[in-house]
Amino acid sequence: MKRLIVNADDFGLHHEVNKAIIKGYQTGCLRSTSLMPTGAAVEEACELARENPELGVGIHLTLVAERPLLPLDKVSTLVGSDGKFFRDHVEFIKNFVLGKIDKAQIYAECEAQISKAVSCGLNITHIDSHQHLHTLPGITDMCMELARKYNIDKMRFPGENCLFTGGYPTQAFRMVAKCGLTMCSHLARRKGKCYNMHMPDCFFGMLAGGNMQEKYFLNILRSLPEGVSEIMVHPGADNHELDKCYDWQYHWEDELASVTSPKVMEYIRNNDIKLISFKELLNE
Repeated sequence: MKRLIVNADDFGLHHEVNKAIIKGYQTGCLRSTSLMPTGAAVEEACELARENPELGVGIHLTLVAERPLLPLDKVSTLVGSDGKFFRDHVEFIKNFVLGKIDKAQIYAECEAQISKAVSCGLNITHIDSHQHLHTLPGITDMCMELARKYNIDKMRFPGENCLFTGGYPTQAFRMVAKCGLTMCSHLARRKGKCYNMHMPDCFFGMLAGGNMQEKYFLNILRSLPEGVSEIMVHPGADNHELDKCYDWQYHWEDELASVTSPKVMEYIRNNDIKLISFKELLNE
């Protein structure tokens, strides 16, 4: 049987993201999302999650680009002079590898983020992270320990097959980056077995991340193997408003159109693909 988790990242980042995720859940194929506790619209996201209790909500641990939850003196090695996390995963990994980041501060900030989600009354279904930093050796163990502490037994496995493109036009450096992430993901899966952590069998959406148009989404659906797969998406309801805040060059509205596409929904129905969330991963 083919079971599919369509998970929208960045729930809580912005009002227009929140709006798109709820629309994708209520009228499309979204069944799961990941809450960004550091996001500007996190309180709204938590309220929306409570209003839609069947929507699975995981935790999107965030260590780049946003502002930390903890006071700056508690995360001094994680932030720059502007009081924000490092700009992206490249800068973070560079500082991490050079030993400039205090691992205890990573643990404390991640715990604060999980605690915030729990305090909002949410039953956290799984752990993933902004720019997939939970798969980085040295950080994976901390995430596993926190998952055990908060009784979370499911985690994203962002290991997209190195040879898979799904028809998405890409450059060599992005393929190399994807393969690097896939290698880290396989190491994280191996670690996860020691913690009785459960992950989907396959992952899609790395190459097309931020530009998951309908045609690429359908290509992925046609390639789904047996078992449980996750497709990562980043829907938004207003490109103009979101582009004013984030220079990520995402095609927010295209991704929303994909997860609510009649063609996508018809393909899922006609090919016996069962939509689930992370909380249903082990229920069958």
